[in-house]
Amino acid sequence: MTILSTISPRALSAPESGIVEVVNYARGRDGLIPLWVGEGDLPTPAFISDVARDALAGGETFYTWQRGIPPLREALSRYYQRRFQKSLSPENFYVVGSGMQAIKLSIEAIASPGDEMVLLTPAWPNFAAAADLSGVRPVSVELRFEHGKWQLDLDRLQAVIGPKTKALFINTPSNPTGWTATREELAAILTLARRQGLWIIADEIYALYYYGGARAPSFLDVMEEGDRILFVNSFSKNWSMTGWRVGWIVAPPAIGQVLENLVQYSTSGVAQFMQRGAVVALDEGDAFVDANVAKAAENRDVFCDALIATNRVETLKPDGALYAFLKIDGVTDSRAAAIDIVDKTGVGLAPGTAFGDGGSLFMRACFLRDPGHVKEAADRLQGYILGR
Repeated sequence: MTILSTISPRALSAPESGIVEVVNYARGRDGLIPLWVGEGDLPTPAFISDVARDALAGGETFYTWQRGIPPLREALSRYYQRRFQKSLSPENFYVVGSGMQAIKLSIEAIASPGDEMVLLTPAWPNFAAAADLSGVRPVSVELRFEHGKWQLDLDRLQAVIGPKTKALFINTPSNPTGWTATREELAAILTLARRQGLWIIADEIYALYYYGGARAPSFLDVMEEGDRILFVNSFSKNWSMTGWRVGWIVAPPAIGQVLENLVQYSTSGVAQFMQRGAVVALDEGDAFVDANVAKAAENRDVFCDALIATNRVETLKPDGALYAFLKIDGVTDSRAAAIDIVDKTGVGLAPGTAFGDGGSLFMRACFLRDPGHVKEAADRLQGYILGR
């Protein structure tokens, strides 16, 4: 008997990240331009990190509120009023250890082993893996890809809902495709969920990275009191805080004790000094976020225009999020292509095989980086694609 044979089959089934596999293969190479993971290249700004540092030095290192410190929950309420024009009580907010934990706890709050959850693919792989680890079966509905654009087929979505379906997981703007639901599509999805008695887990982490206005349409725009929606979010993308691992859930106050209990038996709360930094991010970080979004919009245009100009890349500029999802002529194995591209060009891309059904022929590039690096990456990829 081996040690591995004594490990839980559910734990053993957790897949290795196809993104991390390529990162580990090429990490640290000279001249590398890493576009493979979903983060920018700026560190957390000093106006945030200095506050956290001072709180740490001031002794804010004890157990704290498991739902989040009151000042942070109040700041989240102000943020939603300002950015989403939605009046929400601090009692609607629950601070957790990252957007990933927000997803895991949301699944555990509403689903039981044997239930099913429906997600739109290609998709960030962590949701399906988190569901599997909770004993919940992820059911994929592929977005349609036509003429470089991703589209939702509502009939296809409705067709997979069955007696075991507990929830719909809707990520918009989408990682990796950039698909962004319209207000009308969100209303139709919500109508479907109401009719079938389903929960919605709404991942709107990229809501401000929207290239058609101030923010993307949100379920907050169409929902009514009593709708079964959990919003999962994170400080990672907007404020360059990926390494902080601080996120939040927006939920009906009626299930607040359930969420607090789940926090208790996983992390027992987020460090208070980090929450102090998060308060400042929300209250004083609008200009930083807006600059990040503007940089992403500029880089999106430069990167996508350069690759589309080869006439060998099928894609359109994404409506939202931080990613170009590229279908390159001749690529039939995106994992092998990612290895080949990083070897020959020094540009790190994420293989589409990591993103589930419908993604295997694509490559993902994150364009929230220094504009000079993005242009250089586009030039290198142009040369690779054209055989120069």
